Amino acid sequence: MNQDRVLEAFRRESGALTDAVSGLSEAEWNLPTRCTPWTVRDLLGHVSVVIDWLPGMLDAPAPSEAKVSAAEYYRPDDRFSPRTNSARIALAQDRAAGSSDGAAFAGDFAAIWRRVDRLCRVQPAGRTVRTRHGDAMLLSEFLLTRVVEVAVHGLDLADAVGREPWLTSSAGDAVLELLLGAEQMAAADKLGWSQPHFLRKATGREPLDASETAQIEQLGIRWLALG
Repeated sequence: MNQDRVLEAFRRESGALTDAVSGLSEAEWNLPTRCTPWTVRDLLGHVSVVIDWLPGMLDAPAPSEAKVSAAEYYRPDDRFSPRTNSARIALAQDRAAGSSDGAAFAGDFAAIWRRVDRLCRVQPAGRTVRTRHGDAMLLSEFLLTRVVEVAVHGLDLADAVGREPWLTSSAGDAVLELLLGAEQMAAADKLGWSQPHFLRKATGREPLDASETAQIEQLGIRWLALG
């Protein structure tokens, strides 16, 4: 996927998330989410952590070539193990605990993604990075995984605080193309689902009923395992 297009999706979706959480009450920050055991504050902490990997990755030596795509990044290995998941939970909670109030935390998140946006904007096409899991990837492919984080967890946050989803069309298109492949985007339109509804179904946040399962099988859509 084109680096400029992915970065634009990242910028728009991160901006929408910032706008949404900036107005939360302190009570809303402490609401539970479907991502147990995280509260709303913890979940934004997780999104902040996974975006904040990028400056260090850009400072490190670039791999000679990319070997892992965004889809392959989600392969089921140690990154989804109980040990890694426990570390992921703790990192998010630690990040969330570092801010005195919700408004300040929203500002911290905005500063993080804007810094990443600035750094990525000056990178050449074809720039490679190495992830903390050791994957050599194109920056554009890794950025796409960050769009997934902001978009899908944005749905989790919207549901937790009882608001309509703020998913942007640019991020929704990017994630759906990752999930389905460019050749199946037109087929998915036949379902008539909104992008938030599709992503909830595709990531297991809402179960498929018998009718929906039949539609999916008829269209030949395959889901990406996100863990």
